[in-house]
Amino acid sequence: MSTAEILDQTPALRAYAGSLARRRVDADDLLQETLLKALSRRRQFHPGTNLRAWMFTIMRNTFLTSVMKAARERTGDADCVSLDVVSQPTQEWTLQGGEAMDAILGLPPHYRAVLLLVVVMGESYEDSARICNCKIGTVKSRVARGREMVVEKLGPALR
Repeated sequence: MSTAEILDQTPALRAYAGSLARRRVDADDLLQETLLKALSRRRQFHPGTNLRAWMFTIMRNTFLTSVMKAARERTGDADCVSLDVVSQPTQEWTLQGGEAMDAILGLPPHYRAVLLLVVVMGESYEDSARICNCKIGTVKSRVARGREMVVEKLGPALR
């Protein structure tokens, strides 16, 4: 596997990182760490298997590790004014899209990760099951429950 093949996955990884990490700075860090791990461990990749799924697995595991670490170490991020949005979007569709994404990002991590992989990123149930290290039935169940939770959160906005 070449460096170019790994780097070709950057757009999909960037989108997945953004939805996992929520903040752009954290998403960029997650993407960078994932690419570094993939490049340094490319000999562990089995030719003939799905490179994108392999890299999504690296990203998901890296993200979960950082979540566990963050739970142990609380920082003062909430006090940083540089993270505040200066002006809110005014277009209705932007607001509705933001509300939908907020509903997805507000899901518990195991529902959010699977819903993003299958619905947003278009990954198959099989690949998502491999990425999340669970059975296909679990992926289908989490997608269905995640969708229900999003619809419930959006409630009146959908009517």
